[in-house]
Amino acid sequence: MAPARSSHLVETDWLADHLDAPDLVVLDGSWHLPTAGRNARAEYEEEHIPGALFFDIDEISDESSSLPHMLPSTVKFASRMKRMGIGDGMRIVVYDSVGMFSAARVWWTFRVMGHEDVAVLNGGLPKWKAEGRPVTSEPTPPRSQRHFTPRLNASLVRDLQDVKRIIESGSAQIADARSPGRFAGAEPEPRPGLRSGHIPGSRNVPYSRLLNPDGTLKSPDELHRVFTEAGIEPMKPVVTTCGSGVTAAILSLGLALIGQPDSGLYDGSWTEWGREDAGTPVEQG
Repeated sequence: MAPARSSHLVETDWLADHLDAPDLVVLDGSWHLPTAGRNARAEYEEEHIPGALFFDIDEISDESSSLPHMLPSTVKFASRMKRMGIGDGMRIVVYDSVGMFSAARVWWTFRVMGHEDVAVLNGGLPKWKAEGRPVTSEPTPPRSQRHFTPRLNASLVRDLQDVKRIIESGSAQIADARSPGRFAGAEPEPRPGLRSGHIPGSRNVPYSRLLNPDGTLKSPDELHRVFTEAGIEPMKPVVTTCGSGVTAAILSLGLALIGQPDSGLYDGSWTEWGREDAGTPVEQG
């Protein structure tokens, strides 16, 4: 049975009906900003959807990079998936403890690695719990190791040089998911050593504007309106960005839901572009 709304998004009732399916893997992809004072793994151990595994965004990354949670190599990713028991042919559903914050980053990572059978749980753990559905603190039993074949989809990733070329050529639109204050340079960045402002020519599409009050994503028509009102034409090439490549994936998910599944995501995002020594142009206002 296919999810009701989109192959990129599943609803809580769908997940409840399929929770015991042998080919389904549920992942808790929770992650929090350094300033939040929260420990995502500890929260997972305290309560999670039964059978869920924890996907550690910071550990399943390129730890040789000075930038946070950059995309891992295909070799490292395949190794971690094998260890977790996630293999080819499995359907993956990702949620997070906020509702819609970091799960989309995990969704994007799997798609970059060539695994398209992955979806985000709409509304995440808060909606699941609000509906009285079960959570547990019991450790999830280890899964048997499985073979995962990575097939890098480089079209979904952009780096610093790509973005420099884009602002010179105008070959794509840039959508920034950060808050209006951070985008304008009126609010400080949550990480030290960063300038304030935004990539020249980029448009501000705060990820929160894509969400309903309960943390679920808005309808496709509403999502389309959010992008167009921000000056982004969704059916033309778009690159998403944010602070460190996490909430940018929410914009990428929103674009996928309205028919643009191939938007690129600037992995380094503002943590790279905004460095004081980056030598990159910055706009404010």
